[in-house]
Amino acid sequence: MVAGLQAVGASDAQAASGLLILTILMGLVTIGLAWRYRMPITVAWSTPGAALLIVAAQGDIEFRAAVGAFIVCAALIMVCGLVPALGRLITRIPQSIASAMLAGILFAICIAPITAAVEYPGLGLPMVVVWLILLKVAPRWAVPGALVAAVLAIAVTSGGTPLPASTIVPQLTFVMPIFDPIVIVSLGIPLFIVTMAGQNVPGFTVMRTYGFAVPSGPALTVTGAASAASAFFGGHALNLAAITAALTASEEAHDDSSKR
Repeated sequence: MVAGLQAVGASDAQAASGLLILTILMGLVTIGLAWRYRMPITVAWSTPGAALLIVAAQGDIEFRAAVGAFIVCAALIMVCGLVPALGRLITRIPQSIASAMLAGILFAICIAPITAAVEYPGLGLPMVVVWLILLKVAPRWAVPGALVAAVLAIAVTSGGTPLPASTIVPQLTFVMPIFDPIVIVSLGIPLFIVTMAGQNVPGFTVMRTYGFAVPSGPALTVTGAASAASAFFGGHALNLAAITAALTASEEAHDDSSKR
């Protein structure tokens, strides 16, 4: 995420601000939608969108112009939510195609533990081993256990040297956008497309797979509005989660679907 924002011109402080505002709004919008609709609706930042930002590094983009493109992307997402026909059109993409989109996102993440175990055995192997063991004896604790293993591995390999507070405590930094037509076309519209196709559509698909019919209009409108708000502080896009949705909506979250 930080690398993507820096690729489109963000300073270290602006990239940290973008990460901070995205995480804050992810939490608030997730709580709000889940509470309102009594479903395990989860909101995340646009992972394929972050990859797109890194690709955009090939051009010379001023971050203020990138923020303008983020706002245009957010407005397009809101339009999809406010115009019922567009919302229905998005959610009617065949499930097989949407599942293939999700697979494309998941594949690299699924093989990441193997890659990490080879490249950084001191960090990767403890997580993988703990996860595999707990998956057999206590499946619900496999992911938390792997997280604890990761924290301990990082603490051991870092030598216990603390980081300066200035490097780990971000602050929100306002960015005044400018609307450059070239950047909107080259960054804003592609960001909208990959966010819808790579996150929102798979997100709706995952939820339908577990029996939850997420109202597309309100979900897109709220995430679009939150994306627009985040843009002024460096955030690129918020959307329905696809990967995290499978964690919160599946049987592993709770056997009773009404309590997920």
